[in-house]
Amino acid sequence: MKLPLIGLLATSLFAYAHPDHATQPGKDIPHAATVGNGAWTFETVPGWGKLPDGKNLGPTHGSVLSGSDGKVYFSTDAAMSIIVYEADGKFVKTIAPECVGFHAMAMRSEEGKDVIYGAQLKKGRVCKIDTDGKLLLEIPNANTVAVQGGWNGLTAVTVTPDGSIFAATGYGAQMIHKFDATGKLIKSFGGKGTGDGQYNTCHGLAIDTRFGAPRLLVADRGNRRLVHTDMDGKFLEVHAKGLRLPCMVDIMGDFCAVAELESRVTILGKDGVPVAFLGDNPDKKQWANFKVPVTDWKEGIFTAPHGLCFDKTGNLYVQDWNVTGRVTKLIKK
Repeated sequence: MKLPLIGLLATSLFAYAHPDHATQPGKDIPHAATVGNGAWTFETVPGWGKLPDGKNLGPTHGSVLSGSDGKVYFSTDAAMSIIVYEADGKFVKTIAPECVGFHAMAMRSEEGKDVIYGAQLKKGRVCKIDTDGKLLLEIPNANTVAVQGGWNGLTAVTVTPDGSIFAATGYGAQMIHKFDATGKLIKSFGGKGTGDGQYNTCHGLAIDTRFGAPRLLVADRGNRRLVHTDMDGKFLEVHAKGLRLPCMVDIMGDFCAVAELESRVTILGKDGVPVAFLGDNPDKKQWANFKVPVTDWKEGIFTAPHGLCFDKTGNLYVQDWNVTGRVTKLIKK
């Protein structure tokens, strides 16, 4: 299937909401902004996720999840580790201090309860924790043999419907490893390159059930594409190309949201063709820039989207890669 370049689609339009918007919590908070187009129009929630003591979130180089109860889990590289919020942005607590630096996270319901799988970059391990932060499983463990290329550069994790676990070393050997639910290695595949079955920073993973049998969807960041494999790692197709450094993805219905490090979020249809761009930044100096200060942020404009997720109603949460930490909530119109 020949896919059009994403750059051929018109960029997002931005408009500001009325000054008396109900979500504006104070005079120092900008007005809400409208982003996207058509069925994929969203409004920002200014000031969402501010901490009660006014401190910044700390460096963000991670992911965000929405639980079945609506709570939001936001990973950081700071001592707070994972910050938990209510859906309205009210701070709840921090959890899992030993899991600081979850570069990616995935959530799954097990025995009727949400559990979080995290790829801990600095320690080179996959952790499973409950929503209070209790460690339930780590990989490698006694069931795990050495993996090809080692654990250096662990970037991604996801879990299949049957409980198998995929993990990727996108900052390392460009390998993807599949484990059973106990951490026993099933197989490894990948390697660095530009061809079919090869990766140049396999940065994000997701299970894609839109096509019948589950597929693994890989954000192949350096190759600027999304790739499908089957559950055994066999290359199936390039799902989308011409992306601006895709970091992570989340799927809702027939659509996929892509966090692109070069300053936008793209919504793709089931055919891999873009239907909307969100928060596209016209200032290329801010693209993929970790050090953009708070004073230079603009409401509704991203700097370096790294992680994102839908909630059950279709709203989006987006985490920018940023030295002081940034998270944005987008309410679907």
